[in-house]
Amino acid sequence: MIKILGEKSSLLNQFIAELRNVEVQNDRMRFRRNLERIGEIFAYEISKGFQSYEVEITTPLGNANATVPNQQVVLGTILRAGLPLHQGFLNYFDNAENAFISAYRKYSKSGDFEIKFEHLSAPNIQGKTLILSDPMLATGSSMLIAYEGLLKKGIPEHTHIVTVVASKEGLRYLRKHMSMSDVTVWAGEVDDELTVKSYIVPGLGDAGDLAYGEK
Repeated sequence: MIKILGEKSSLLNQFIAELRNVEVQNDRMRFRRNLERIGEIFAYEISKGFQSYEVEITTPLGNANATVPNQQVVLGTILRAGLPLHQGFLNYFDNAENAFISAYRKYSKSGDFEIKFEHLSAPNIQGKTLILSDPMLATGSSMLIAYEGLLKKGIPEHTHIVTVVASKEGLRYLRKHMSMSDVTVWAGEVDDELTVKSYIVPGLGDAGDLAYGEK
């Protein structure tokens, strides 16, 4: 299942517009904060599908019944660009466990590249809800490598793949290589093209550099 939140007008569209704007991008703190706020929006939307249970709460004036989520959540992201988006999720899922994946593009002299997987730090995810986020989904290969690496830590009950801007090619790649019966892909917006170096057009540029400075 693929859900595109930007198809309906909301504050999400404003935050993504600011992420794309070359003038606004000069403010790194604002760029990081917008990614964080987008993570919070995705967290809220994803939580709507969680299992829940009823609790009774004592207030200063009596008792009240409440329905609250009942889900073990593991938040995963790809370093370093994914950190602000990850923080947005963590702001809402207070008790979530966390996973971090180190992966990067290694370019050859010809301009081709391969995804290098370096390190994984993750808890056991068996039977839990995995939310794996990265601001950009270009070819989809980094996301797939991260997902397959996490599966070594167990099989989640359900996986949510989250990205702010996806390419159509990246979404096709995930459809082809992942079992979509237990995976939901969430995107803010979807762009049509990739450059010859596999950057999304119009995209927003290098999210890691814009958030933290050039490598």
